[in-house]
Amino acid sequence: MKPRDPWERLNPDEAKRVNVAGGFDFFWVLLEAGMPGLMLKFPSVPQPIPRLPKLKNLVASFRPVSDGSAFVLGLKERSQVEIFETLCRDVVEAGEAGADRDEALARALQRTRRWYHLLRGGKTNGLSVEEQRGLVGELAFLRELVSAFGPETAIEAWTGPTGSAKDFELIGSCVEVKARRVAAKPFVAISSEDQLADVEGSRLCLRVVNVSSAVLPEGQSLHDHVRITSEMFEDGGAAFEAWEEALYSTGYDPENGYDERRWLLGATTDYEVLDGFPRISAPLAPGVENVRYSIALDSCEPFKLEDALVDLIREGLVHE
Repeated sequence: MKPRDPWERLNPDEAKRVNVAGGFDFFWVLLEAGMPGLMLKFPSVPQPIPRLPKLKNLVASFRPVSDGSAFVLGLKERSQVEIFETLCRDVVEAGEAGADRDEALARALQRTRRWYHLLRGGKTNGLSVEEQRGLVGELAFLRELVSAFGPETAIEAWTGPTGSAKDFELIGSCVEVKARRVAAKPFVAISSEDQLADVEGSRLCLRVVNVSSAVLPEGQSLHDHVRITSEMFEDGGAAFEAWEEALYSTGYDPENGYDERRWLLGATTDYEVLDGFPRISAPLAPGVENVRYSIALDSCEPFKLEDALVDLIREGLVHE
């Protein structure tokens, strides 16, 4: 028999405890317009108020309730009630593992973000070492853009996670970021004919950053790089939401085991891609598809930028 969903016989003014033997106050509730919901009750709103994840067809909020406040998850699309119940029970299980109310909430929010990641098609087995290296390099440049132009401009420019051919697109300029091992051969891999293709009205630059890694007890893990980047968006409102969406689109999952490997940023070199730059130019000959190739960095030396890359970007923004 199909199990009865926990909201089926609830009244709008009723709350039913999820786990009678649980250590925290998780309840099944009905929200406005009969919306199925999950509530974690607190004596007062946590301070500072944690950022809440944004999920399609779900609402997450802090609300006043009798004798305190509550973190609430609600389902807008009733046809998805079965998967929502599974999500809720998983969130409750994660929260119940907390040592106190604050940790219960932190665990519940982290598990909710994991669902956000998985429902967007994220990788359950995590990013490969080379994917982690690339993300560390992009996050470093993203932080540089935030410092130079603010969180809104920076996160709007980070287009790589959305499937764009270029990692960063700004008014008047585009930037492709390549992270490489310090001891690797002096080449960088280009994964498509579009990565170094000209963009009309924009200057195109290639940033090459040395990113070394090791399994060590000290240093900055991928989670650390994400955390320090996230802190730059915390006061950005809509920019923070865009940051989270872009981050999870990379395949990053906060619950994957990235704690042991440490990442160290090294020397950075910037090039401007102009006529004569070593590349395979688009359009390709008919019948040629899915081009991947490598370029030698010593052949890029004549195109090295002498001035700071952010100054080139700023020039494009000012002249718009």
